[in-house]
Amino acid sequence: MAKLNVLQNEISIISVDGQDYISLTDMANARTDDARAADVIKNWIRNRYTIELLGTWEINS
Repeated sequence: MAKLNVLQNEISIISVDGQDYISLTDMANARTDDARAADVIKNWIRNRYTIELLGTWEINS
C-alpha cells in the first residue's frame, strides 16, 4: 500500500489488479472541522452530482 501526502495529510492508495484506489475515509478524516468522516462520506454519496457520476460510470463500465 502506498501513501500520498496531500496538504500534510496521508492518503492511502491501494492497487488491485492493476487499478489504483484512493481511500475516501482518509480524505474525509483530513477535514479540519468537526464533521465525522462517516458524515462527510454519507453526504458526498447522497449528492446529486455524485449519483449522476456513478450512474454514468455504471452505464459505461
